[in-house]
Formats: sequence, C-alpha cells, structure tokens
Amino acid sequence: MNKRIVVIGAGIVGASLAYHLAGKGAQVTVLDAGDVACGVTGRSFAWINTSHSAADPIAALRGAAIEQYRRLESELPGLAIRWSGALTYGVQAPSPSAALVSRERIRELEPNLRHPPLQASHAPDEGALDAVKATHALLAGARAKGATVLTHTQVVALATHGTRVTGVQTAAGIIETDMVVLAAGTGTAALTEAIGLPLPILASPAIFIRYAAPSGLVRSILSSPDMEVRQADDGTLLAAEDYLDDAPQNQPAALALRTAKVIRKELDGVTSLQTQQACIGLRPMPADGIPIIGPLPSVAGVYVCTMHPGVVLAAVVGQLASEEIMQGKTSPALAPCRPERFFKDGAPLHHAFTARLD
Repeated sequence: MNKRIVVIGAGIVGASLAYHLAGKGAQVTVLDAGDVACGVTGRSFAWINTSHSAADPIAALRGAAIEQYRRLESELPGLAIRWSGALTYGVQAPSPSAALVSRERIRELEPNLRHPPLQASHAPDEGALDAVKATHALLAGARAKGATVLTHTQVVALATHGTRVTGVQTAAGIIETDMVVLAAGTGTAALTEAIGLPLPILASPAIFIRYAAPSGLVRSILSSPDMEVRQADDGTLLAAEDYLDDAPQNQPAALALRTAKVIRKELDGVTSLQTQQACIGLRPMPADGIPIIGPLPSVAGVYVCTMHPGVVLAAVVGQLASEEIMQGKTSPALAPCRPERFFKDGAPLHHAFTARLD
C-alpha cells in the first residue's frame, strides 16, 4: 500500500515536500489553516543564493539549492524563476560562485546605479522567484501526481496511539496517516509542543515591500548597505529591510517611505514609486540558526521540516527529505539538521521556550 502522508503547511517548503513525496508514490494530503502561501512565503524577498556570512553547517544544502531549482524549473515551468544574477557589496559574504567585478562592469550590469562602488561581487548564477506562484506551481504538480490540498483546514491536534502519531485531527474529523510532515513554519513549534516535544523555533521578523515602479530600474538582485532590491518581470520593485522595533516610525508603512527615498537617491529613472504592500514576514528561526529537518525522537510518525531560509532550501530539502521518508535513504547533507540535537534520551534539553496550539 502507498504510504499515507499528511503535510501540514502549504507554503513553499510544504508544497515542495508534497510534490516530491507524491512523485515517489505517496498518498499525500496537504493541510493549511489559511490559503496557499499565506504565511511568510508570500512575504519573502525570494532570492535564491548560496551565500552565508559565517561558518556554515549546511553549506552542502545551500550549495545544491540552485541546481535543484534548475531541475524543478525543467519539470515545472510555472515556477517563474528569474535568473538575473546578483550584485553584492558592503554587506553579506559573497556567494562561492561570485567574482569581483570593477566599477566599469558594475555600470554595465546596473546602468541606473548612481554611486557604483569601486568593486562588487557578482554571482551570475543566482536568481529569484515569485514565491507565491512557485508554491502554486508545486502544488499543481503534486495534485497532478494524486495529492490532495485542503486549505482553510485548521489542525486541532495530532492523534497518537502509544508512542506513534497515527492521524491529524481537524475540525472536519481525523485524517489517518502513516507519517505527518510538519512544514508549518512558526506554527510547527506549537504542534510539537502539543505532543510533549517542544522545539525552540522563534518568529524572526523581517520587512517585505512591493512598489509600483517604472520597468528597467534594476536588472539584477542588488544588495548593498543602502538597499536590497530586485525587479519582477511586470516592473514591480521588491525590497527587503531589517525589522528594527515596533516603534511607530519603524512600522512597515513608514519604513517603506524611507526606503523609497533611498531608492530615489541611489537609482536614476525613478519617475514614480508607489507602495503596493509593506508588511512583516515572520521567518521560522530555530534557536541555533540551523534548520530542523528529520524525524522527531521518541514519537514515531512525525518528520519536521522547519528552516530559514525556506525559499532558498525548499527545492533541495523537498528532494532529500522525500528520499528519507519514502526510501529510507539517509542524507549526509541533512545530518546537522536533526531534531534530536534539542533532546536527550527523548526529553527536551531546554525549558525556556513554550508554545501553544491554538
């Protein structure tokens, strides 16, 4: 009999898992309390890159991210990836594939940049996607392979029998399952807490902004100390900003106005710039910064997939996790990510973090 799997979470990570699991013959049901991509997926800058600013335990995962998205793109053209390359200076560590380029080359790559630096890192293989469209494309691919997607379906509890999770309780009843995959972002903590295995997953806020703008302002993904911007094919200008605090002057709408001033200062050709969306995305951030991917200890039938950056890792994690779940193929690249690092003999190593299943 095909393995029955319930994926909780219809963001890009859950959608990738559903697509890959269904492709390996699983009977997949995807559940989400809201709409598809209604959480942080829909509020993501969605830059597909391999850069990291410090020693990186998941370098193998990041290193495979672009290759796995290229594979998915060949299978699902609706992913709508824009391989524009990325130009970075004065901020995070460059991608391993990046090369230093001169001011003259920067002017060629970004002719509207008013104050190009002497040099910058250019990663021509990097890109970005429309995370919402990509999630819908992955779920459409999963449906084509037999998966069921149920939105506006609140998970009330995980049903257990002894030390095994056997089903998912929803308002409409219990869905029996052989495996539950938790890809609910910041909501994953409450689900594991409810079965006595709390995970330290924090909600890390970031600001995401969309502007209506003239087309052709930015050709690549541009990341500098002043701004992080990219432009979609329809001309929409996307920006990412750090969350500062909850003071009125740092609310998303106010920050969008300040960011617009910076963009006008840094780029030529900004004849108009109108805020379409300014919001906070709550990124699921494990306490140690490393993704949590793998089966829970002590309780069988639960596999966790919670991470930041979710968009970057969705394709490769969907591939590797589905191989583990369906084929028992242990992935060395996922070794640093195992949930058991937070437990000893099945008991939590921490007591300060609490969560509640609403």
